[in-house]
Amino acid sequence: MRARTAVLCSVADQGVAALTNILVLVAAARLSTVADFARFSAVYLVFTVLLGVAGAYTGQPLVLKRGAGEETRGACRSAVVFTVLAAAAIGALLAAVCLLVPGDTARALLMLGLVLPVVLGQDAVRYAFATLQQPHLALLSDLVRLACVLGALGTQVYGASPARLIALWGLSALPALLLSVALLHRSTAGAPLLLRPMLRRGHLGQRFTVEFGVGNATSQLSVLGLGAVGNPLLVGALRGATTLFGPLNVLFTSATSFGPPLLGRITDERRRVRATAALAAVLAATAGIWATVLALLPDRAGRQLLGDTWSVAAALLPATGSQYAAMAVGTCGLLALRMLDPRTTLAIQVVFSLTTVAFLAGGYVVGGVLGAAWGLFLGSLCKAAATWIRVARLRRRTPAPEETVTAGALPAAP
Repeated sequence: MRARTAVLCSVADQGVAALTNILVLVAAARLSTVADFARFSAVYLVFTVLLGVAGAYTGQPLVLKRGAGEETRGACRSAVVFTVLAAAAIGALLAAVCLLVPGDTARALLMLGLVLPVVLGQDAVRYAFATLQQPHLALLSDLVRLACVLGALGTQVYGASPARLIALWGLSALPALLLSVALLHRSTAGAPLLLRPMLRRGHLGQRFTVEFGVGNATSQLSVLGLGAVGNPLLVGALRGATTLFGPLNVLFTSATSFGPPLLGRITDERRRVRATAALAAVLAATAGIWATVLALLPDRAGRQLLGDTWSVAAALLPATGSQYAAMAVGTCGLLALRMLDPRTTLAIQVVFSLTTVAFLAGGYVVGGVLGAAWGLFLGSLCKAAATWIRVARLRRRTPAPEETVTAGALPAAP
């Protein structure tokens, strides 16, 4: 597949996947009260963390493989099977624990545990298709899932419980999973199934999982913590605001998940870094434009999107828009560092993720929910600055191609 076609299919696939998540949250907001949407958002946030862990442990190491030989096909098959088995084990444990806990949130978490192998398995197959250079099949799978989830949630009426919405959302991914597995089997039939290497020490996914844990899950779990000990509506408000920026998540996910194999086609290292910097500028500008569009959105249109949650989410748009602009720069900075020296990203993730949590908590103490949103922006801004400072230092240490050739050339003959 040509590079341009692969890019279009990859971005379109991420767009459909993100659109599905956006419409799920929009549907839940329209079908739920503010309190029920806060519960649904908390459970969906748990799923988001688990989805990120699965992608970091199996998906990101998988897309770094090159070629379509037997080893790569076996790795794709193994990654999908490992993800389904691990999700079944974690989901069973989550369901067993929540079975003993009363409350609507516990029932919704129980349903999440039951459908976890389906939703995580379908996402794992998308990484496999990308690795096999078949992004059009991932796009097909996500289109099927989008149609199924819209059909399932479209039959519900106002007042549906969070547990019911979680169950319908999860089961709607089953047709897409079955279709994806059938298509993947055609490409990987006969390839070896090796699960033990993924559990051995030194597996690349372990490092990526740690980076995700300190880089993304920390801030999301801290939002859950503040919602538990402070104002429970904090989760729904922040989730509602970030839902409106879902299209940007499409681009961010495309850059981090499928950027390395596409940028790897640029042979010169310095040109790759410059291309990544240009991508950061484009994404940051896009975030600013999108935030402006949302700020000018009429109140009636906003309520049609998020229902009762719009009133609290609209006040957070300037802070969330600024946060996404900083996230665009930081995401591309981490992508550049991963191409230059992957070992440098973990320290940055640890330090500045904890910094973000501190800004989040401090902002909430000073200014409530709005202060928490601006705290997230400050944390993302500091992280973005640190990544590109590190990129600049690494670039100074790397000689230019013409300098390398000159240094190694023989002196001209007299």
